[in-house]
Amino acid sequence: MAKERIGIMGGTLDPIHQGHIRMAQCALEQLQLDRVLMLPSGNPPHKPDVTPGEDRYRMVCAACATLPGLEPCREEIDRTGVIYTVDTLSILHEKYPRAELFYIIGADTLMELHKWRRFETVLTLCTFLICPRSWHYTPQQLTEERKRLTALGGRFILLDMDVLDVSSTEVRQAIREGTSTPNLPVTVREYAQAAGLYGAEIRVPEGPKWLEMLFTDLSVKRFAHTLAVADTARRLALLHGLDPVKAETAGLLHDCAKCLPLAEMQRIALENHLTEDESILASGALLHSVVGAHLARVKYGCVDEAVISAILSHTTGKAGMSRLDMAVWLADTIEPTRAPYPLLDKTRMLAALSLEKAMITSLEGTLQHVRKKGDAVHPATAETLEWLKSLPS
Repeated sequence: MAKERIGIMGGTLDPIHQGHIRMAQCALEQLQLDRVLMLPSGNPPHKPDVTPGEDRYRMVCAACATLPGLEPCREEIDRTGVIYTVDTLSILHEKYPRAELFYIIGADTLMELHKWRRFETVLTLCTFLICPRSWHYTPQQLTEERKRLTALGGRFILLDMDVLDVSSTEVRQAIREGTSTPNLPVTVREYAQAAGLYGAEIRVPEGPKWLEMLFTDLSVKRFAHTLAVADTARRLALLHGLDPVKAETAGLLHDCAKCLPLAEMQRIALENHLTEDESILASGALLHSVVGAHLARVKYGCVDEAVISAILSHTTGKAGMSRLDMAVWLADTIEPTRAPYPLLDKTRMLAALSLEKAMITSLEGTLQHVRKKGDAVHPATAETLEWLKSLPS
């Protein structure tokens, strides 16, 4: 049996950004690795002031949810005390005894390896994959250090990739100031801002508590989707003169019941007299909005009826729905991590111009797709489309 080839992308990942992701993806592709463990550090001895490990791990999960081959790893944040790479590599060898380990580093880190605890042992535990960095070391210095460490038994492979230097300090500053973050996944940005990390103003008062609850209640992929919807809903609200806090709040809570088993959703719905519609009760895809609106009230403590309405109507829509309802409905369908579906690009374009026209386009595409499959369309969805078409242009 061939050895599994596992990459390791370590570091504080505070926060994880496109530089880290690009390095991991290049290693995955060029070395034909089976996977890359995205490994936020525990308590790094050289960086005492880092964001709590749970927050950094959740951001890694949010970033990697839709990236095949990149796998969040809790190995270091679940340990206490000062964590050294030599210990982590030894533990990973015990955990994956038949695996070959590849540790991904920037070229600047190559010059610091000799300072790592028991670095000569570290050299025997993995192959280092070196990513180019625009740093203050010259190519000659890097070549000489690589030769010196190779003579000590180290194994090094230089990855073929364009230099993508992203400053974590500048990313944290942009989050704090609420400015553009092009080198940050939208899901990570939303998490950091909703959690109030890096000095960011907390827009949704219960955001930090809700993030912790949602991470427990949802799958990793659903959690990432939720963050993307919250960000998209807020942006649509700002574009169309709606309350961005209400939109972001509804985005955060819209799928809070999505990962419950259907039987549990049905129990909650029946015990609380939420619906008697048999077609809704039979479908988790429809029932989760009804149960989610209820849980948003009783479990998450949301008392804003405009937010509850947006959660309730985010699946089928409803005739007479508010423009906030529309913004959240659209955010759910066009958020940037969504898999392609009929008319998605057109819907995204229209959403910036007209909520109503974007909803009509999206609903028409959805209905065409559902009918082609021979599935039934819920009457509320058809009624929503007809109502939207009846509105003055």
